[in-house]
Amino acid sequence: MSEHMYELGLPKNAANFVALSPISFVERSAEVFGDLPAVIHGARRYNWRELRDRSARLAAALRALGVGRLDTVSVMLPNTPEMVEVHYAVPALNAVLNTLNTRLDARLLAWQMNHCEAKVLITDREFAPLIGAALRVLREEHGRTPIVIDVSDSEFTGAGERLGAHDYEALLDAHPPLERLDGPRDEWDAIAVSYTSGTTGDPKGVVTHHRGAYLNSVCNAATWTMPHFPTYLWTLPMFHCNGWCFPWTIALLGGTHVCLRKVDAANILAAMRDHGVDHYCAAPIVHNLLISAPAELRAGIGQKVRGMVAGAAPSAAMIEGMAKLGIDITHTYGLTEVYGPASVAVKRAGWGGEGLSEQARLNGRQGVRYGLQEGMTVMDPETLVETPPDATTMGEIMFRGNIVMKGYLKNPAATQKAFEGGWFHTGDLAVMEPDRYVKIKDRSKDIIISGGENISSLEVEDALYRHPAVLACAVVAKADDKWGETPVAFVELRPDAPAVTAGDLIAHCKGLLAGYKLPREVRFEEIPKTSTGKIQKFALRERTKGTS
Repeated sequence: MSEHMYELGLPKNAANFVALSPISFVERSAEVFGDLPAVIHGARRYNWRELRDRSARLAAALRALGVGRLDTVSVMLPNTPEMVEVHYAVPALNAVLNTLNTRLDARLLAWQMNHCEAKVLITDREFAPLIGAALRVLREEHGRTPIVIDVSDSEFTGAGERLGAHDYEALLDAHPPLERLDGPRDEWDAIAVSYTSGTTGDPKGVVTHHRGAYLNSVCNAATWTMPHFPTYLWTLPMFHCNGWCFPWTIALLGGTHVCLRKVDAANILAAMRDHGVDHYCAAPIVHNLLISAPAELRAGIGQKVRGMVAGAAPSAAMIEGMAKLGIDITHTYGLTEVYGPASVAVKRAGWGGEGLSEQARLNGRQGVRYGLQEGMTVMDPETLVETPPDATTMGEIMFRGNIVMKGYLKNPAATQKAFEGGWFHTGDLAVMEPDRYVKIKDRSKDIIISGGENISSLEVEDALYRHPAVLACAVVAKADDKWGETPVAFVELRPDAPAVTAGDLIAHCKGLLAGYKLPREVRFEEIPKTSTGKIQKFALRERTKGTS
């Protein structure tokens, strides 16, 4: 069969086809914005030429240590310049980046490093006791001994023993930079492996690829209409979904990474004031910290600040609170399996004429797919039939497209199940509203079934958040002999709140919820959270067992 005229003599070649990789953004910013600021961290300052040089020196050092295509480099780092640099250096070698959650225990860290066959570990000295224990487990139980590189961050004031044979800065000094940060042979190659929480068994290793990371980095900029040269504050841990791809988005735009080793309201607001921060990302709990911060901490912040919220559905009260502070909030939704955010509650011009409460309701939805994500819908998980856009019929949110993971590492059964029917199944239950914006009702495992009626824990939480004394809350099911399950609310109060009783909160909810949805019990207890601010409901469900 002869070639078509549009195929004859028109092959891919080095001039017209290059594998997509976000590493190309680093080279471009170093080339055209090399003199502009790239990193601020304590007294340290790097421009884009210097940041690219440091990343290329790290890549050269790793190559000298034997790291090559599809080798895994694990890192245990806070939001420091070194964490930015590994996001550029490791993928440039066509190796795979594994960012470790700094709040995990030693045994789980060892399990993950063994599962992804880590060849090198780069670790901050603050974590030496934890990582030392993890390395012992890794060696004694798994027979694996990675090369260890110690980072001595300029902003860390503790002792922190050296665990490895190599010092990060010494390695950079000893190796001239690679001539170019090249990226992968194939854009489908893995760029990172990130582990899910593992609350119901061993965690799953989510493998993402260069193409998806490239496209989602661009989507972040387009979705947020980010200008060139943003000043971005690292409140979101970079270990979480590779910082939602923002290490690469900031490279794309020639922006400034403002690193933050410790996240609290005082540090966040001081960085915003001192460095002119105009963009940041965080889970709702971090935004609530800013709402609750004393007014004097917010003094002197005159620039427009834009925040992105994801990781958990924000309450209407949180969105209202941020609006009152003058911080413009964009609500996105996603999962590790879709590179972090992959849908957004795109704001319509007409929403500005609505009351603040209605604006918060509209903005609190999970919204519509990112511009470069091919599909997002709500389907019946059994039949894979799309639910009608009636704001009532519940189904499961599903995605498909280039911003979806390759699959789960060494877990073909879980990969096949996640992709059944040609869609990625999120496990999040939602409705499609008439404007085709998606609204989550709950995780499938978090729906409370009481007397045969479904109760959305998120709806009850939203009612509780509307009480001015509530800082954080979570609602879970408790077994009940009569009703099957009943809602139990765990609540943290604001430090300056007046005395509030369980009865006060239940009475407050009566004006917002149907009677059967009211919490039967309110507990004033500390709520367990992940390092990214997600509430660990599985731990709260355990607390309800055996209580009456």
